[in-house]
Amino acid sequence: MPKIYYVYILASQRRVLYIGMTSGIEHRVFQHKTHAFRGFTAKYNVMNLVYFERYGSVMSAIHREKEMKAWRREEKIKLIESSNPKWRDLSYGWYQRHQFQPDAKQPIRM
Repeated sequence: MPKIYYVYILASQRRVLYIGMTSGIEHRVFQHKTHAFRGFTAKYNVMNLVYFERYGSVMSAIHREKEMKAWRREEKIKLIESSNPKWRDLSYGWYQRHQFQPDAKQPIRM
């Protein structure tokens, strides 16, 4: 199975932006959300995945990451809003465990 690489944009509630590249997007976003590393994203609480792209080549992904980092803020916002106009966290639900609660109408059997 070919390896997939991701270029992604994270945003804080105040819309501070961070662009990164990874081959394991779920794991990497989890690291940002849990502040696994000290740095920019932890300092500014940048942890909502608002945009990502997939690439089949690491060199293509690195090139795209550098290209996007060089853009003006307005261009990054336009890209995000082209597919995610409400700036929703695209990783919502990736990490929550399923919790099954009994139906309130049904008696709990012991």
